[in-house]
Amino acid sequence: MIIYHSVTKVYPPRTVAVRDVSFQVEPGEFVSLIGKSGAGKTTLLKLLLGEEKPTKGQVFFDNQDVHQLGSGNLSALRRNIGAVFQEYRLLDAKTVYENISYIMEVMGVQEKIIERDVREVLNLVNLGDKAEQFPSQLSGGERQRVAIARALIHRPQVIIADEPTGNLDPYHTKDIIRLLVKINELSTTVFLATHNKDTIDRLGKRVITLEDGVVIRDEQRGKFVI
Repeated sequence: MIIYHSVTKVYPPRTVAVRDVSFQVEPGEFVSLIGKSGAGKTTLLKLLLGEEKPTKGQVFFDNQDVHQLGSGNLSALRRNIGAVFQEYRLLDAKTVYENISYIMEVMGVQEKIIERDVREVLNLVNLGDKAEQFPSQLSGGERQRVAIARALIHRPQVIIADEPTGNLDPYHTKDIIRLLVKINELSTTVFLATHNKDTIDRLGKRVITLEDGVVIRDEQRGKFVI
C-alpha cells in the first residue's frame, strides 16, 4: 500500500532530513515511527501526503507515485489518507459537528448523508453527546478525538498521526492510543509518529526507528530503543 523506495530529502542548503529510506507498509498494519526530534519522522509523513517532494527516490501510495500526480489526482489521493497532528487544528468558531461536516458541505454532499456520517464517526470516538459544543468547551483529549473523527469522515484507507498525544496527559494519551488501535482493528492502516516510550512498549506493534534520517531498526514487535 505505502512504499518508500530509496528516498532522500535534502533541504537547502545542505540539511539532510532523510537519507536512502526504503520500507513498505501493508494494508491493515499499525506501524509506529520513532526517533529523536529532527530524525525525519515528520518529513516522511509530509512526503506521503505530497506536501514535500523527495530529492531522490519515490513514494508510492496504492501503486501510484505520489510525486508524479497532478493536483487533481493528488487531492483524490489525500482523501484516502486521514491526517491527525499534535495541534488539533480545529476551528474555534465552529461546533464539533461543524468542524467535521464543513468539508463535506463544501464538496456539496447531501445534508442527510453528512448528518449520517458525522453522527457515525462521533459515536465511534465516543463524542456523540458533544456535537453542539465548541472546542473551547472540550478537554485536550476530547479535542484530539474530534480531530480523529474529522480525519475519518472520508473513510480513508490510512490514518497518519504525527505526535497526536504530544499535548496530552498520560490518561488522555492512553485514550487516544486505544482509539487508534480500535480504528486499526476496523481494517484502517495506522501510521503513527511518536516520542512516547510507554505507548510504543505497550502496543507490541511494528516499530521503525529513525536516527539522523536513516532507518536503523525495523521490528515487527518493536520496543522504544533510541
